[in-house]
Amino acid sequence: MTDLIVTTEGRAGRITMNRPKALNALSWDMSLALEAALNEWKNDPAIDLVVIDACEGRAFGAGGDIRKMWDHGSQGDFAYSRGFWSDEYRMNALLRNYPKPVVSFVDGIVMGGGVGIASNCSHRCFSEKTLLAMPETGIGLLPDVGGTFILSRAPGRTGEFLGLTGTRIGVADAIFAGFADFFVPSADHAALKAELCKTGDVLVIGQFKKDPMSAEAPEVAPFLASIQSGVDEIFDNSTPMAIVEDLQASSEDWAQAAAKAILRACPLSVGSTLIAVRNAREMDTIEEALAEEYRFTYRSQEFGELNEGVRAQIVDKDRNPQWASPRLEDVWPDRAMFMLSSLGENEWPHGKKA
Repeated sequence: MTDLIVTTEGRAGRITMNRPKALNALSWDMSLALEAALNEWKNDPAIDLVVIDACEGRAFGAGGDIRKMWDHGSQGDFAYSRGFWSDEYRMNALLRNYPKPVVSFVDGIVMGGGVGIASNCSHRCFSEKTLLAMPETGIGLLPDVGGTFILSRAPGRTGEFLGLTGTRIGVADAIFAGFADFFVPSADHAALKAELCKTGDVLVIGQFKKDPMSAEAPEVAPFLASIQSGVDEIFDNSTPMAIVEDLQASSEDWAQAAAKAILRACPLSVGSTLIAVRNAREMDTIEEALAEEYRFTYRSQEFGELNEGVRAQIVDKDRNPQWASPRLEDVWPDRAMFMLSSLGENEWPHGKKA
């Protein structure tokens, strides 16, 4: 079975994620194959646009292949993961800056590395089955693949809220937060893809998109807009400790859930995510954000907590990570800032847009 199906159909290049048993988790080979296809079609006059989707199943893409990273990193081999991230981020930047329209179709779970593909496309069509999250703080990472860049553009302090808590959202909230553009019902995906391939014209999306707040949209009820004022007030705090304190002091259910999520997460990841999302607001390109994300991921196994996070969540599945630095006070701000500091000669080599 080919993990990434690459074909052409009519006026479109077609890319389909095809690892259903792994919820289409992105492997290094898949990332390189996706990049190669995009580069092949970039100047091909027969291709007007690119369509990216996933095989039938529960997920568009549930993340990167972090189990394989753990296999290497837990043995002291950090080069594998660093190479994976460097190449994956280059692909993410190519998607974001692609000279032709790229249309993604999300019809299920999309997290982590899957978001790095789906949400860096120019035209993002999500269905009522969407379940999106950037849950990296729970395993010792931070929202990467351009995640800090997307989160920094969300309304108010929504980016800090989603990045620190890993909250799962549906299609309406994904559009609200800037991860998606259009609600297209699952039943209409096939017809829309056929029209895109036939015409090579993204304007046909307008014939299929629906109101994301309509009754047919949410399997996961939208709520971000309703908590916006509370999120803006609490997540405007300058430290993660103050954020947690204010959440705990609130009588709102969402705030109590958010406090518990942050306290379950890796403190080092929480602190660095707060800094990185705010730094990304001052950045003009995704390359700048990816370069900063790479500083964290480059260090995440050797100096961070990723190996323990993956052990607890993916390998042993005891859901009980033993963080080396178990309190936010242990990492704020010095260690969090260190994780995002310059790598010197090891800086991400694609950090400046060509």
